[in-house]
Amino acid sequence: MTEPPASPASATRSPRPSERPPVPEPLPHPVVDNHCHLDIARGGSDGPDDRLDVDEALRLAAGVNVTRIVQIGCDLPGARWAVEAAAAHDSVVAGVALHPNEAPRVDLDAAFAEIERLAAAHDKVRAVGETGLDFFRTGPEGVAAQVESFRRHIDLAKRLDKTLVIHDRDAHDAVLEVLDSEGAPDRWVMHCFSGDAAFARACLDRGAFLSYAGTVTFKNAEPLREALRITPRDRVLVETDAPYLTPTPHRGRTNASYLIPLTVRLMAQVRGEDLGDLCAAIDATTEQAFGGAW
Repeated sequence: MTEPPASPASATRSPRPSERPPVPEPLPHPVVDNHCHLDIARGGSDGPDDRLDVDEALRLAAGVNVTRIVQIGCDLPGARWAVEAAAAHDSVVAGVALHPNEAPRVDLDAAFAEIERLAAAHDKVRAVGETGLDFFRTGPEGVAAQVESFRRHIDLAKRLDKTLVIHDRDAHDAVLEVLDSEGAPDRWVMHCFSGDAAFARACLDRGAFLSYAGTVTFKNAEPLREALRITPRDRVLVETDAPYLTPTPHRGRTNASYLIPLTVRLMAQVRGEDLGDLCAAIDATTEQAFGGAW
């Protein structure tokens, strides 16, 4: 989950259902949205609930060939919800963790014990994440708790043979430092990759899968597109981080998995690849990254 920075109310208000972006042309081959928050309303407690009904969200996504979703829980209620959603829907698997901004707010021992229980409780929990570091939302006073939480999640992913999903905001060097000191698990994903080509190489050299979100379509994202160009095809993933990070031309409106085609089409153009070939590669790579088909 990469919450956008504050901006004028006119730019961030949650759209009414009638304002949802239109459904784009379907992709020629199925792909997976490997990072989604079906349970989160972008409006929050002070705004309208702009969530799609889960069945409708899955139906719209499948209609454009986004046939599977990784639902990510970021706190204890979200983690429990993710497990329940995965158990209820064949096309959904779950990731569970304490978001780095959550770590300083909770009793870490008690909260992490519940995350560990959830991660081990169901075979449809494929990931430990999103965990990591966020130096944008949490100040210096929260760094120690974030680092300790990140270390525990890395260890949990390795012990349970789950995929580690990493949130990294304004913390590139620190994320790699912790990973190097702890040792990365066999499968790990840089969620909503936000670095340039040099940082991409540093992650790839350590075995990462790089997941690109709607941010890659933004006008000012040329360093990110350069990272995409140098990422090997078998390390490229795609995500929404819905309800955030809606791709161009609908930036600022509520994101959903059915908008993945906008991002993938731009990715194919940037890489100079056939769209169908890239979709097939992303689909296969996502299975590899998350421990097999579901």
